Amino acid sequence: MTRMLDRFYPTTLALLRIATGVMFWQHGAQKLFGLLGSNPREFLTLLWFAGVFEFAGGILIVAGLFTRPVAFILAGEMAVAYFTSHFPREFWWPIQNAGEFAVLYCFIYLFLFTAGPGRWSLDGLLRRKSASDEAVPLNP
Repeated sequence: MTRMLDRFYPTTLALLRIATGVMFWQHGAQKLFGLLGSNPREFLTLLWFAGVFEFAGGILIVAGLFTRPVAFILAGEMAVAYFTSHFPREFWWPIQNAGEFAVLYCFIYLFLFTAGPGRWSLDGLLRRKSASDEAVPLNP
């Protein structure tokens, strides 16, 4: 059974990456532009910078471009968000301090950092192009 399901791993990894990036992009759009039922955050505040990371990072994650370093940075952003904004409200339990999204995003991005982008990514396309360029023998 496991062997049969293993063939779906690259596709489900890509779908997880794309869905997470789209949702994360929306958080950035709220903070930066006041879209999707929110007000924009004040320019150059901590929440405005979070919006920049979320907006740009979400787009890069969807595209699968620089997936590993972007995912690492976004995991860090979510850890900082949890411990600076949510953790002080209620000790430990994310469900009580409204930090469950920050925790989930943090761990999803840690997973993407270790697993890579999966299928349908610009990282994969660039890697394949680079590998094919290297495989072409040069004639002096």
